Amino acid sequence: MTVAPERAAAERATDAGITLIQAVNEAIHEEMRRDGRVVVLGQDVGRKGGVFKATVGLQGEFGPLRVLDTPIAEEVIAGAAIGAAMMGLRPIAEFQFADYIFPALDQIVSQAATIRWRSVGGFGVPAVFRAPFGAGVRGGVYHSQSVEAYFCHAPGLKVVVPATPRDAKGLLKSAIRDDDPVVFFEHKKSYRRYREVVPPDELIPIGEARLDREGRDLSIVTYGVGVHHAREAADALAAEGISIEILDLRTLIPMDREAIARTVLNTRKVLVLHEANKTMGIGAEIAAFIAEELFMELDGPIVRVAGDDCHLPYNGPEEDAIIPSPAKVIEAARRLAAF
Repeated sequence: MTVAPERAAAERATDAGITLIQAVNEAIHEEMRRDGRVVVLGQDVGRKGGVFKATVGLQGEFGPLRVLDTPIAEEVIAGAAIGAAMMGLRPIAEFQFADYIFPALDQIVSQAATIRWRSVGGFGVPAVFRAPFGAGVRGGVYHSQSVEAYFCHAPGLKVVVPATPRDAKGLLKSAIRDDDPVVFFEHKKSYRRYREVVPPDELIPIGEARLDREGRDLSIVTYGVGVHHAREAADALAAEGISIEILDLRTLIPMDREAIARTVLNTRKVLVLHEANKTMGIGAEIAAFIAEELFMELDGPIVRVAGDDCHLPYNGPEEDAIIPSPAKVIEAARRLAAF
């Protein structure tokens, strides 16, 4: 699942803007120029420019001491980033796929997330742990998982999942400047499918959701590729007279509960959408919050559209059967709107 160098070299900004992968690349370039403490490390991030070309051109501009190719050892990538961050650098650690991040889970959850607490503020870990994630690209079980919920459970971590190029760039720049560890997931299916004009040097605050579309009949609360599924569903349902509001969380931890409350109060019906497993997923936390704090404001049940609780197949029709799609969102939204 590599991207040919000639393809990466051919990518350019157009009148329609830049892609999400270009936004990531631009954000890193700009932050490395701005701050000499920013370094990048990971497998093939240097000479190759990363498996998806997120880091293409960095080593040529900043050299091998600031853009380090590492061994295939995720625990080393994370551990080195944590140590470098504690000693004053601002590392960006790339994992080729989110599926590969599990060997580094102990370093990120047990070390990065706890050091400020354990040192009583004596040390921070201003590091970003980046990884492409998600299904719909026929990658099979080791290249398609959505693993964000694992990290949302750990106090001390911030978890960011942008849906658009503008948010990817602005949030990544904020993550790099953050004084605490940020886990930053980019849905690989969105890397080159959408373009957007991105303002120069814009910072988007971590922890603030974005109202993607106003509506009156029901709200879809989602993030990542779910935003694009929701947009397609909303366009189709508009022809049936059903008005959909879309809330893009952008940041999972800290979660913008005030924004969730606003959209609940506006439409009184909520559909929560994500690609990760339904059981114990982000949608369960959102649904629990709404049920505990806003139950009397609802005019219908909280509906979840999420991935099935099973491993991801390589076979295309089988993969389509177990992950969300605009068609599945449309079907669920129709049922909810009928209440």
